[in-house]
Amino acid sequence: MAGKHSRTRIFSSPAGIVATAAVGVALAVGGTVGAVQLVSGPDQSGQVALDLAPTTAASSLTPRSPAVTPSVSASPSVTASPSATRSQQAASRSKERTSSPKPKPTAKKTTAAAKVLESGSCGASFYSDGQLTANGESFNPDALTAAHKTLPFNTKVRVTNPANGKSVTVRINDRGPFIDGRCLDLSRAAFATIASVDVGALTVRYEVLG
Repeated sequence: MAGKHSRTRIFSSPAGIVATAAVGVALAVGGTVGAVQLVSGPDQSGQVALDLAPTTAASSLTPRSPAVTPSVSASPSVTASPSATRSQQAASRSKERTSSPKPKPTAKKTTAAAKVLESGSCGASFYSDGQLTANGESFNPDALTAAHKTLPFNTKVRVTNPANGKSVTVRINDRGPFIDGRCLDLSRAAFATIASVDVGALTVRYEVLG
C-alpha cells in the first residue's frame, strides 16, 4: 500500500498558478487527486503555495471488473435401465419334462385267408331266370350266387377265369347245372364279373372255401 506523502510548491506568478492547475487536472485524470492549498504570508506576498497530498492510493482506484464465475451445471444423471427379471416358473413347469409318447402305427386288420377245402376245373354257365332257388330264396340275377349239384347251401366258392385271371366269390343257394361237363351255374352278375355273357359258357377254376 502506497504511503501518504505531501509536497508543497510555491509559485509567485500567475503563470505558475495556471501551470499548477494543469498539473492538478493531470493528476486527477491519472488516478491521483491532490489538494491545492494557497498559502499567503507577510513575507510571501503574491505567492501561491500548492500542497499536493494524494488522498487515494493509485491501486485503490484501479477499476476492477466483477469476477464472473461461470456456474457449471451438473450433467444430467443417467438412470440405469431396469434389469430384466424372470418371473418364477409355475410349479408345473418346474417338474421334469418327459417326452410325449409317439403314436404307435395302427395295425391294419387283415382277414385270415380262407382255407381252400377243395379245388378243380370244370365248365361254368350262367342263368338269369328263375322263381325260387333250391334253398327257398327268391332268385336274384344281380346277386353273386351260384348253383352246384352237391355242395351245402351257403358254401363260398371262388371262381377264376384262367383266360384273364379275373375271379369272383359266390354263395351256393341253388342246385344245378344238369348238363354234362358243367359243375357250376352262376348268376348273370357273377358270370359278367369274370367274362362276357356273350360267351355263354367257359372252363373255370374253382376253389371251395372253408
